[in-house]
Amino acid sequence: MQSSSSTNPPATPPEGPKKPRRSWFSRLLLGFLVSVFALFVCAGLVLGYALVVAMPNLPSLDALTDYRPKVPLRIYTADHVLIGEFGEERRSVVRIQDVPDRLKKAVLAIEDARFYDHGGVDVMGIVRAGSVALSNGHASQGASTITMQVARNFFLSSEKTYTRKIYEMLLAYKIERALTKDQILEVYMNQIYLGQRAYGFASAARVYFGKDLKDISLAEAAMLAGLPKAPSAYNPVVNPKRAKVRQEYILQRMRELNFITQEEYEQAVKQPLIVKGQGREFSVHAEYVAEMVRQMMYAQYREEAYTRGLNVVTTIDSADQDTAYHALRKGLMDYERRHGYRGPEGFIDLPKDPDDREQAIDDALAEHPDNGEIVAAVVTSASPKEVKASFIDGNVATISGSDLRFVANALSARAQPNQRIRPGAIVRLAKNDDGDWTITQLPQVEGALISIVPQDGAIRALVGGFDFNKNKFNHVTQAWRQPGSSFKPFIYSASLEKGLSPATIINDGPLFFSAAETGGQAWEPKNYGGGFDGPMTMRTALQKSKNMVSIRILNTIGTKYAQQYITRFGFDADRHPAYLPMALGAGLVTPLQMAAGYAVFANGGYRVNPYLIADITDPRGAVVSHPQPLVAQESAPLAITPRNAFVMNSLLQSVAQHGTAAKTNQLKRGDLAGKTGTTNDSRDAWFAGYQRSLVAIAWIGYDNPRSLGDRETGGGLALPVWMEYMSRALQGVPEYKPMMPPDIKPLGGELYYDDMTPGHGFVATIGVSQAPPQEGGVSGVTAPTPDVGEQEKQDIMNLFKGQ
Repeated sequence: MQSSSSTNPPATPPEGPKKPRRSWFSRLLLGFLVSVFALFVCAGLVLGYALVVAMPNLPSLDALTDYRPKVPLRIYTADHVLIGEFGEERRSVVRIQDVPDRLKKAVLAIEDARFYDHGGVDVMGIVRAGSVALSNGHASQGASTITMQVARNFFLSSEKTYTRKIYEMLLAYKIERALTKDQILEVYMNQIYLGQRAYGFASAARVYFGKDLKDISLAEAAMLAGLPKAPSAYNPVVNPKRAKVRQEYILQRMRELNFITQEEYEQAVKQPLIVKGQGREFSVHAEYVAEMVRQMMYAQYREEAYTRGLNVVTTIDSADQDTAYHALRKGLMDYERRHGYRGPEGFIDLPKDPDDREQAIDDALAEHPDNGEIVAAVVTSASPKEVKASFIDGNVATISGSDLRFVANALSARAQPNQRIRPGAIVRLAKNDDGDWTITQLPQVEGALISIVPQDGAIRALVGGFDFNKNKFNHVTQAWRQPGSSFKPFIYSASLEKGLSPATIINDGPLFFSAAETGGQAWEPKNYGGGFDGPMTMRTALQKSKNMVSIRILNTIGTKYAQQYITRFGFDADRHPAYLPMALGAGLVTPLQMAAGYAVFANGGYRVNPYLIADITDPRGAVVSHPQPLVAQESAPLAITPRNAFVMNSLLQSVAQHGTAAKTNQLKRGDLAGKTGTTNDSRDAWFAGYQRSLVAIAWIGYDNPRSLGDRETGGGLALPVWMEYMSRALQGVPEYKPMMPPDIKPLGGELYYDDMTPGHGFVATIGVSQAPPQEGGVSGVTAPTPDVGEQEKQDIMNLFKGQ
């Protein structure tokens, strides 16, 4: 949408030779012609005004009197940080009383200084424009008022014909009769197109300067006011010099009209303007969250979701989200550094001519966009001691010394051609902790991190992958992966209801299923690292993540029972076949499901549903939807008994303090609990853990599952990501000590259900003929249970046969 120039004469720049003075006859003739022109115009306007009410061809003004602009869908964090915007037109509707006075004056100064004095058509402006046109031989000044611009942009085409101009004037009079001056100006300031997909000045202030409209300075207001005439020509992103010239001209007009003082003028002219440009639009990386909300809103409102101006407030905490984003990226980049440099992303030939070389570098890097803090560059010189690389902006980075250690092999003369760093190689650079550039690479491995509030399921942070623009697949919600040992707590929880307790002695001895028994290949489950430790308590077995113990526990309680039991936590029974490998996490889960499952342990036994949307409001702030989540101890159903949750919390705290997740002791908290998980061949690495107020799940793996490396485990890969996140997310959160339920009975330093104590329903041993003295527990109580039986061997056989 475009506007005309001001209805008042612009300040004439003191440039060019002065024209010779006209003779008295010429001036007399010009005055006569202008007078005649003015009389015709006035007569036409009077006639038009008289016909407005009866003019049947003029369109209805409903679009103005019931103004409903297209306003995009906007998505915010819980603390109201904008994280997403969807719609063809970026627009923020602002009331006229909320528009800064300096912006109003800037717009009026350049577009329509007599706006509040005329009746929709500025006769004096038309006479003046006609006079100038007759004098110059062509039209050099516009005579469109703001009201006429509104008429044209809402109801007419932009073609320049006399018929359209007459309709424009007639509509302007009609609009002035229907709306107040402030209402007309409000519509104009919200509807006008200002470049960069920004419609209206409130949106433009955010797009160009990253500010709310109320916060813009006089200098910024003048630059925005220069955009309606030609958004592309005066765009400060595309044409900063032309935009600056027009800004200064508008400030000069404001001074001539006494809208500002000389001092204000001088300060505004000198103020440097910081334009956001084409950088990242949002301050917090929550692209996966925004896309999830967009899909949910579209499913409910279809295309209207992008035009109704709905505002969605999510449950996301901006600080937690930022921490989660950087924690996951750090974990994935650390993995990359451990596994060596793969080589440059590509190669180009570097021309000798400097201009041609610069163009070649620009063309190459345009196809390798930056990825956050990981920047693409083209190597211009390379040796084992120093590498120089040029960025797309022409700056050059120098990498030397220890910063080349990661790529030392690629700088060797023995390096393979496609892995060697040489002039023309396209590489990735990132700054280290000292602020020096180092050569790195974009990871091929992927990951996910989600945290929720266990009391009601509110999602506090969600990162679905390394980079949304690189891979839009959301690993939090869409990646069905094997959970490995991080699934064992759910089997242990089921066993508590069958008479087992942390004091039960279970044999960590070998198990073997022959090819004849399986009907295919032999199956001999192993512990991580091999070896067997013999009989041990269930608590110790979970701390050490013993696979043989988990298999024997599942065999004891029954696979069918366990398969149904895990649905209490939100898992799908059909994704966890009722076979013994379920004890090792051979089923399929998503990180989102795992978060909901562990929330049951964290909140005392209640099943809550993770949710992302807290509020939906319309452009006026009226609440459209306010979800009511299930809340633990209030409306949420009980998934497991409080005593089961208490014992499981105790077991999982032991894992965090003394077991495979003992690294969490670095956080110096006694209320952390969780479980590591590493699947067969190290294809998936997990850590699922919590504190009473927050559950977090970290996962790392390849999209096309393959080994992460023989020594890569959940404790070494996912746990550091979890710790990086929780160390900041739990700052200021006091330690929590749960109250022991009355139906828990501590004996000999261990926990029992009060109706399943030694000698009274308690299963003392599994897989051992006689219980040895228990580790700090009650000794001499035996209740032998069978080892893996024939039926379970048949189940394994069916599994391998695909039955």
